[in-house]
Amino acid sequence: MLYVTIKVLLTSVLVVAVSEAAKRSALFGALIASLPLTSILAMFWLYIDTGDTEKISRLSTGIFWLVLPSLVLFLSLPVLLRSGVGFYPSMAVSIGLTIGAYFAMLYVLGLAGIEI
Repeated sequence: MLYVTIKVLLTSVLVVAVSEAAKRSALFGALIASLPLTSILAMFWLYIDTGDTEKISRLSTGIFWLVLPSLVLFLSLPVLLRSGVGFYPSMAVSIGLTIGAYFAMLYVLGLAGIEI
């Protein structure tokens, strides 16, 4: 139970750090958020839990391919916000577009025979 608590606390600290840093500097907040800290932590937790490097390899490959459709959110959100659309509708539309991009990417990967 202590192990799970440590995992949750450490991972939560990252989210709070990004939020707090962004209050002071958008650049610094973006820098922290753009680092693959969550992915790295997930790989450490998975390795500690399983010791299975093949799972780590598959996770890393999956993250690579699925980062690409996640970029849709970071492109569409500022465009919508700068167009005068409110925050919540912009976020909802951006999330919807991102979900669509994930499905499209999974479809394309399937056509290419790439399994994640």
